[in-house]
Amino acid sequence: MRACLIRLSTLFATALLVLVGAAGARAQENRLPDIGSSAGSVLGPAQQAEYGRMLLAQLRHYGYVLEDPLVDGWLQATGNRLAAASDDPGQKFTFFMMKDRSINAFATLGGYIGVNAGLVLAAETEDEVAAVLGHEVAHVTQLHVLRGVERAQRDSIPLLLAMLGAIAIAQSAGGNSSDDAAMAAIATAQGLAAQRQINYTRSNESEADRIGIRTLARSGYDPGAMASMFERMHAVSRTNQGGERERLPDYLKTHPVTTIRISEAKDRAERLAGQSVQGTVSTPDASITQRIPVTGAALPEGLRLGDNPLLPAGLALEGGLEATRRNEFGWARERLRVLSANTPEAAVREYERMGSARGLDDAQRYGLAIAQLRAGRAEQAATSLAALLERHPGDVWLSIGLAEAEAHAGRHDAADRRFQALLERMPRNPAIAMSYAEVLVARNTPEAGRRARDVLRPLLATSGSDPAFQRTFARASEIAGDPVRAGEAWAEAAFLSGREEQALVQLNTLKKRDDLDYYARARIDARISQITPVVLELRRQGVRDPDLNRRR
Repeated sequence: MRACLIRLSTLFATALLVLVGAAGARAQENRLPDIGSSAGSVLGPAQQAEYGRMLLAQLRHYGYVLEDPLVDGWLQATGNRLAAASDDPGQKFTFFMMKDRSINAFATLGGYIGVNAGLVLAAETEDEVAAVLGHEVAHVTQLHVLRGVERAQRDSIPLLLAMLGAIAIAQSAGGNSSDDAAMAAIATAQGLAAQRQINYTRSNESEADRIGIRTLARSGYDPGAMASMFERMHAVSRTNQGGERERLPDYLKTHPVTTIRISEAKDRAERLAGQSVQGTVSTPDASITQRIPVTGAALPEGLRLGDNPLLPAGLALEGGLEATRRNEFGWARERLRVLSANTPEAAVREYERMGSARGLDDAQRYGLAIAQLRAGRAEQAATSLAALLERHPGDVWLSIGLAEAEAHAGRHDAADRRFQALLERMPRNPAIAMSYAEVLVARNTPEAGRRARDVLRPLLATSGSDPAFQRTFARASEIAGDPVRAGEAWAEAAFLSGREEQALVQLNTLKKRDDLDYYARARIDARISQITPVVLELRRQGVRDPDLNRRR
């Protein structure tokens, strides 16, 4: 069944990319420029953002999204760094991770960008992941996505939510037939998209490459990483033999990589490299090396940028040296390897094979420890994580992992002390708060529930759009004896997970309670008024909740 879901996810991501891709495939390099485009006039920024949010909610509903606060934080930070250096730094971007191990990424309306776990696993550095993200960011900032969707809308082509509606209907059939029906619906959507010619054009791809490389350089990443990532994917396509590892990456089906494109990327990167220097900033806990743009005259011989008293004392120029890989990328990649595996035990076996072949580095040892923890081997995981933490003192990823392992091993006092120290150091870190709250909720006592709620409450304003956060807050409120707050959080989790109709039903049911105070009733009424138009739009698009429909 999982193989079917993975196959469905791959087709789904490809279909999404085709459906919401930018301008017509018939256009070639000699096409006249699109002068006076109406991009933005058919769908305003608020509508674009809402369509993107609905798409993400539906992807969550079908179980395609990988939800993990540590991975999410790393991905969003990487994306934000690029977005701030893009041609439209005012555009809001939301980056999310997909469970599928195929190599793929896509951009859609409202600045929503999805990345498959397989793309991160295929990359050797964070710069290579950033290269793909920068390319997708460019598709958004240059309005490629918006123009294609608006053209589709003007031609009366159903938008992405119509395809999601077809999948929802197909899924309601149940059994193996639902997989076949869903894949047939996706194939139909792909055919429709191809027929109406809303795929990316060569000029769009070239522009996204050019703008993406410039964004890489501006944000301090290695501009040569785009060419190296293209070479990696191109090598996979050349060795295509039909196996899982060798098959054509899905990303290449909609973003064809040629030797000419790789050469152009290398040439652009070389020209940009001459306009920047390599700089390293160090703190007691970490060190990062990145490109620093230099404009104007060259630095006089013998003058060091670090001699400037206005710059950090830890800034050192090391021209020509390869960028230092941050530990965080290694932890993120190996955590993704575990979370995208079929089972924790399968991830353990994967690491055992890797270790027998060439040994494990520290990042892979971390991944093995997380796999052991999730497989119920808490003591093994704690021993490994403690050893890693000695080599990387103060590392947040390792500290969280060790605290979780101690809690699962029954050493609650040690786990609490470690989490408390982390919270004192970073009181509003979502990964720390979520991990500690989940450990507390597992104890299932009113005191633990109240403590978990206190840990999470300061993040309601910033993490409230995360369904995993809302589910944990709901459970903590239940244990703490607050059914009203729990009901609101459960409804919000349903809304964010593509169950908007269920959220509306839950809120209307909650509103009938006779123990609501004025403020709770006002909050619930306000949320009902916000969700109702979303449900009506989804119904117009053909997306209905199959569980609610079966009950009627």
